[in-house]
Amino acid sequence: MRMRRLTVGCDFTYEAAVPTPAIFQVQPMSSPVATVLSQSWSSTPTMGLRGYQDGFGNPCTRLVLPEGVSSFHYTAEVDVPDAGEEVDTSAREVAPADLPDETLVYTLPSRYCLPDVLGNEAWERFGGHAPGYSRVQAICAHVNSHLTFQYGSSTAWSTSDDVNSTRLGVCRDFTHLAISYCRALNIPARYVFGYLPDIDVAKDQDEMDFAAWMEVWLEDRWWTFDPRNNRTRIGRVLIGRGRDAADVAMATTFGGPWLQKMTVHAVDSRGA
Repeated sequence: MRMRRLTVGCDFTYEAAVPTPAIFQVQPMSSPVATVLSQSWSSTPTMGLRGYQDGFGNPCTRLVLPEGVSSFHYTAEVDVPDAGEEVDTSAREVAPADLPDETLVYTLPSRYCLPDVLGNEAWERFGGHAPGYSRVQAICAHVNSHLTFQYGSSTAWSTSDDVNSTRLGVCRDFTHLAISYCRALNIPARYVFGYLPDIDVAKDQDEMDFAAWMEVWLEDRWWTFDPRNNRTRIGRVLIGRGRDAADVAMATTFGGPWLQKMTVHAVDSRGA
């Protein structure tokens, strides 16, 4: 498989009134198709960092933000396939009774994904579609056209039902809504968070940010779908997976520090 080398990472600057414990999920996850070659952390002032894996197997980093202004930087070199994710329009849905045990949690309601609330709408809109890959793609196409991407249009409390009503959101909201429809149809769907460079696509007018998409269980494996972009992409670098954004939070702080600045980068190393 031909590979492409990416440089990914982020910078954060915080101001805290008191020492504040925090957890960050910004480190790429190695997988059979993506390899983390090198990575480095730096901070000002120096902060003790400790890594661990959460209950979903996602790499996390713990630290304590000191009183006052502090900043830290993370960067990594990652090899990823030089091609978009796989597509198989013949992939079939699996009956609930035959689903693997570990997929069942991804059919249930979660904090932001509400298949119980959106169930009637899901069956009205998509119940008539042929089950399988094409039905999930129809869900993504609908969400992509139904919602308008707009920073600041949703909050940390916005659910899939909220953004379905306002028709505004960011990539996590597109993903939450598509996941909710899938789960309402008994299709396991999980939230994915990571870096997504602008490779072979028009450059986004906004500064680069973290991205969210989803994985859906069809036939005998997880398949990648992206309701925000509604197309295959090159260079997805996975940070973590979970039931929704609450399980894969970029930053969790045990207090109220002020995030002064955040920058994200994900570029082809040949052009970095």
